[in-house]
Amino acid sequence: MKVYALSDGNSFYCSCERVFDPRLEGRPVIVLSNNDGCAVALTPEAKALGLKMGDPWFQIRDQCSAQGVEARSSNYVLYGDMSRRVNEIYRQFSDEVEVYSIDESFLDFSSVADPVVLSKEMKARVLRWTGIPTRIGLGPTRVLAKAANHLAKKRAELEGICDLTTAAARNRYLRLLPIEDVWGVGRASTTKLKKLGLTTAADLRDMDPRHARAVLSLTGERLVRELNAVHCSDLELEPPTRKGIAVTRSFGKPITTLDEMLQATAFYATRAGEKLRMHGVQTTHVQVFMHTSRFSDGPARSVSGIARTVAPTADTLELVRASGEATRRLWAPGYRYAKAGILLNDLVPAADVSGTLFDRPDPRREALMVAIDDVNRRFGRGSVSPARGGLSRRWALKAEMKSPAYTTRLSETPIARA
Repeated sequence: MKVYALSDGNSFYCSCERVFDPRLEGRPVIVLSNNDGCAVALTPEAKALGLKMGDPWFQIRDQCSAQGVEARSSNYVLYGDMSRRVNEIYRQFSDEVEVYSIDESFLDFSSVADPVVLSKEMKARVLRWTGIPTRIGLGPTRVLAKAANHLAKKRAELEGICDLTTAAARNRYLRLLPIEDVWGVGRASTTKLKKLGLTTAADLRDMDPRHARAVLSLTGERLVRELNAVHCSDLELEPPTRKGIAVTRSFGKPITTLDEMLQATAFYATRAGEKLRMHGVQTTHVQVFMHTSRFSDGPARSVSGIARTVAPTADTLELVRASGEATRRLWAPGYRYAKAGILLNDLVPAADVSGTLFDRPDPRREALMVAIDDVNRRFGRGSVSPARGGLSRRWALKAEMKSPAYTTRLSETPIARA
């Protein structure tokens, strides 16, 4: 029988903050989205005060201050590095690990004699070596492992580990899991299923697979079969080829000049080029968009446009040139732009790209991109970047409560003194 484990960091962003600031332990903590917009992570203590995911910061700021809630700006460099460290530990327990998201990973425990014992050991090691608390769900399918993980989160008596590998355990616990908490059941599907009188994961499990397919398409049939421990999907050990890349940000203050907008789109194009090379893909399709805020009192405007390169490329300088061309074409003065972004579509694997009669790429440019990426990996992102992206970015995101880059920047590494 297949046995999958899904390990998930508890309130992962908040846990990363607590690792390096022990004062936060036991206190309500929230982490805010880009530009300090809204709450994207909350500890149980914060949820107990009535705070919810997605609450706008400007609405809950006074409540947080009055109730002693610690707020932090998002620090994705720190969270990504902590995720990498946690997954390095997972790979000591399984040769097959699928990094599903920054805080969740599937592991294959099929050859393990006692998955529960191994889960306890892995959970303890992750906490001891990284400080990140986790919960683990076990099941014979990925859907059941996900359900078990959710139950481990909600039910204190399970002590962070839920095992649904046996029929008896599934009969006991699936009736306790609301149908909307089943992996793959969205809001629209929940409405359809509840109209049929189905309210729990056990109800969905007992549904006729053919009926599920009629109601929820092929996805519904697969869900029913996986809830019945029928193996329908395996781990994705290699990430699929990217179909598109987006780099979008809200501005810390509205942009009102073309020069600042050119800086912003060049900065985003630089980041997009890094992503292209990291995933081994190229593009000819560079889309730029910009728009005002719907909450602004001034005139509204939302536009987008496309610039194309002669041949597929992952060259940052080519992407900056193309983004600048589109930005100049789209620009109109008299507006307070609140957000802009770069979208790259029609991606092709770099290995499949062949030259054209009209394109004679300079081999030194590829070496230059490799050198830039090496420098930025060693000394931090942005150590080397095109001048068009600017040095003083007054429009940059607000991050007034951002913690240091404890693990990736030497000058911000914590120092212990005895």
